[in-house]
This record gives sequence, structure tokens and C-alpha cells, in this order.
Amino acid sequence: MSMASAPARRSGWIPWAFVAFMGLVAAVNGVMVYLALSTFTGTTIDRAYERGRRYNEVLAEAERQAAFGWRFELRWAPATEPNKGRLVVAATDRHGAPLEGLAIEGKVLRPLGRPAPIPLALTQAGSGRYVAPVTLDGAGQWEVRLAARRGADGPVEFRERIIVR
Repeated sequence: MSMASAPARRSGWIPWAFVAFMGLVAAVNGVMVYLALSTFTGTTIDRAYERGRRYNEVLAEAERQAAFGWRFELRWAPATEPNKGRLVVAATDRHGAPLEGLAIEGKVLRPLGRPAPIPLALTQAGSGRYVAPVTLDGAGQWEVRLAARRGADGPVEFRERIIVR
């Protein structure tokens, strides 16, 4: 007499475990793609390799500018008309004394480069203050880049972001 063996019972959870694992991987990948696309600012650096190779020159230039000890404080003074105002720069030396006789030039631009930069030529207003009237293309965040010279000294570069409301 032979005994018939019962067929082995298949477990139904193993295929579902693979499906659940693949679903988890797809969900995590979807979250990563969403975060990557929603947080990318679009800002890239041209010629990054060359800029990296010149980094020691950048450090030497920063050290040269720091040796002057010049300090700049920038203020946006809005006018009554929208998007118009004055940039006021207070320049002091390392001891806090006003810096007179500087030639300050620069530009105002959007951080991402559009529209075209607006050139600036600041005039001396006394007591280390320099002023330039500016008409901007709209409210928002702007970057001010300035270069100051006094005779053979300089240039000392300064940049700051301002928010125009």
C-alpha cells in the first residue's frame, strides 16, 4: 500500500514581499526625483575646473583686499516711485574713521543674471558716504557688486544682496 503524499502547500506571502519591496524602492526614488527637481536653483558655474585651479589666486586677492581694512555698509533708500531709490554706502577704515576720496563703481544685478546688470557710479556725499540713484526693473532680491579705489590703492571689491519691496 502506498501512501499518496499531499502536495506541498505554497506560501502566498513571498511574491507579495517582492512586490512590496519593489514598490518601496519606486516610492523612495520618486521622492528623490521630486526633491531634486523642486530644489534645483538652476545656478551653475561656468568653467568650474579652471576656477578651482585658480583658487589660490582668489585667496591671495582676498588677503590683499583684507590688508586695506576698508569696511562697507550698504543701505537701500527707496524713493516714492516704485523700484526707484538710492544706494547709500558708508565706507570706513579699520579704525572706523570715514574713508574720503574713494572712486566707487559697480553694478546691480539679479542673482540669476536676468535682466542685464545696471551700472553704478557712486558720488561722494561727505563723511565717508557715497550715493547712487538707481532705477530697478522690479521688486525682489538684487545683488550689489562694488569696486572701490583711492589713488593707487585698490580695487577693494564688495558685494551684498538687498531686497527691494
